Amino acid sequence: MKLKNLFLTLSLTVAGMAALNTQAAEPEFTFKLHHFLTPLSATHQKMMVPWADKVMAESHGRIKIDIYPAMQLGGKPPQLFDQARKGVADIVWTVGGYTPGRFPKAGAFELPFMPASAEATSMALQEYAETEMQDELSDVHLLAIHTHAPGALHSRTKLIKNAADMEGLKMRAPNKAMAEAFGIMGGSPVFMPVPALPSALSKGVVDVAVMPFEVVNPLKIQQLAPNHTEIKGERGLYTQFFLFAMNKKAYEQLPADLQKVIDNNSGIDEARRLGHEMDLAELPGYAASHAENNPFYTLTPEETANWKRMMQPVTDDWIADMTDDGKDGAALYQKAVNLITKYEKVVSGS
Repeated sequence: MKLKNLFLTLSLTVAGMAALNTQAAEPEFTFKLHHFLTPLSATHQKMMVPWADKVMAESHGRIKIDIYPAMQLGGKPPQLFDQARKGVADIVWTVGGYTPGRFPKAGAFELPFMPASAEATSMALQEYAETEMQDELSDVHLLAIHTHAPGALHSRTKLIKNAADMEGLKMRAPNKAMAEAFGIMGGSPVFMPVPALPSALSKGVVDVAVMPFEVVNPLKIQQLAPNHTEIKGERGLYTQFFLFAMNKKAYEQLPADLQKVIDNNSGIDEARRLGHEMDLAELPGYAASHAENNPFYTLTPEETANWKRMMQPVTDDWIADMTDDGKDGAALYQKAVNLITKYEKVVSGS
């Protein structure tokens, strides 16, 4: 009888421990993370999934994050920021430039010939956002803000080798600043989220996909726009910025220890990680384009200087517009330049 009771006690103890373990494994908070790119994209696989896995692991299962790529929760990419603001999604990753005028101070980083590597530029932008953009980001809890690697031109019909080659071409404009720049160069800018590009290129709605190589392979741009023009040198042609943001109430409802888990996966270290992944994500796009035997062209230093000169009014106008709006446009621009230079040295170790 004593042996039977011992077995019964052990069984109850094991069952109780199993129940406790099951209970501990149940998440206390489940968050929906929404973005617009495909599950095959580097953003999804290398940036969002590792982040979610790390947060879930560091919370010991108390936080669960379900990721919804390709706008699976509904809406269109320009609506993502408002989805985070309103709580339609708990966390979003989106392009700031999809809502022109909403984040004017960040526009300094989207001006022509501003970006260095995505890693350095992202760290610069994160510090800039923390010190200069609190008002523009007050509706959400910012996890990180970052950029992609400097973009290139991918043309349907011809290699673009100089400014004259843009005359009359319909060019996908990634942001307001580059739309103005391409207009100056004789192109016809067309605003368009990245996911819409394959259809637009195949139908001739757009002649030139202006984008980094990072999204070339997932969208098969190397087949639709096989002529690649790169702009190299001290600074790339352009970049655009991305917001990784959380609904304020979703963050604030967390107890302090779980807020710390989120905080430990936010800020400048996270911006650097995201930027670094963006730099690495360029490589498969290059490889896929070379595999198609596509022609590549690098703008000459002389022509690059010409483009800089032609596009300078875009920067001048941005500074003037910010100043007219009551901000010190020149100081904001110079701060962005200085921060990029600062973090270039950090990344290079110099």
